[in-house]
Amino acid sequence: MRSRPFGKAPTGEEVYAYTLVGDGIEVEALNYGGFITAIRVPDRNGTMADVVLGYDDLDGYLHDRAHFGGIIGRYANRIANGRFTLNGRQHQLAQNNGQNHLHGGSRGFDRVFWRAKDVSRSDRDALQLDYLSKNGEENYPGNLSVTVRYSITGTGRLRIDYLATSDADTILNLTNHTYFNFAGTGANNILGHQLNLNASRFTPVNSALIPTGELRGVEGTPFDFRKAYRIGERIDAPDEQLQFGKGYDLNWIIDRSDQGEVTAAQAYDSVSGRALEVRTTEPAIQFYSGNSIVPGTRGKRGEMYHPRSGFCLETQHFPDSPNQPTFPSTMLKAGARFASATAFAFSAR
Repeated sequence: MRSRPFGKAPTGEEVYAYTLVGDGIEVEALNYGGFITAIRVPDRNGTMADVVLGYDDLDGYLHDRAHFGGIIGRYANRIANGRFTLNGRQHQLAQNNGQNHLHGGSRGFDRVFWRAKDVSRSDRDALQLDYLSKNGEENYPGNLSVTVRYSITGTGRLRIDYLATSDADTILNLTNHTYFNFAGTGANNILGHQLNLNASRFTPVNSALIPTGELRGVEGTPFDFRKAYRIGERIDAPDEQLQFGKGYDLNWIIDRSDQGEVTAAQAYDSVSGRALEVRTTEPAIQFYSGNSIVPGTRGKRGEMYHPRSGFCLETQHFPDSPNQPTFPSTMLKAGARFASATAFAFSAR
């Protein structure tokens, strides 16, 4: 693994970019926000290209509002009205998405410095990032110690491990918010990419994108990706759920027979031949088709990003789980150990 200075924050802290190298893959990440700034993989002709959206310099990430590649926490996705009750006590969080709380609040985990450590072995490059989220940060309870580890674990394979403990009961939902575009440029949209989701149900939302509590079957809807469809094939269908999100921005419940690591999603670009398989221990995945990227956002190499320039596959627990008693719990008990893993396996055909 190698590192290089990436810039200095206004606070004077030095930001470094760390590059993990493996067979058929290079991954670059920052110690600020844990941002994955690049993933370079070959197309069917062996030509390497960067397949994630982002910025060329630190200033872009310091002012980023699209969460391009960042670590998301303490709570990924939305919490209704920014409120939840834990052990009989109500906690009011930042309402940074209309009336709701989104992606950890005003200063989520993609807005903090992480302590970086090279934990590579002879057979793999690996970067460990550690952060202590203090009791009361963004009004969350408990001193939360978090570790996120990026590892190259095989040909074209990036693994992300999430570990955490707290000294008081709290809630936790961690993910990574990388936007993919297998064309190797954000100047093209991702509507021609094919997507398959291993999910027969999803959690429908209201107009504020808060789950209603229903677990709805995908059969006969534009949300059935149990076989591969082009992302753009049904994205503008006259469906209320698509209208609420201006495209796909929903939580799919992964079909699984056990609690281990299973395939959640597969994506493919027929033009470049690049393909991706996502495997995870998480119960759900948020497929977001980049609908709210601000038009004219200046990204890497001076490219102008627009809505649907990239798509996200965010492995996670369900949105608003602390307020939805029928959803899987996101409470982390004091002294308990949280562990989760997601792997992104790239190939070409």
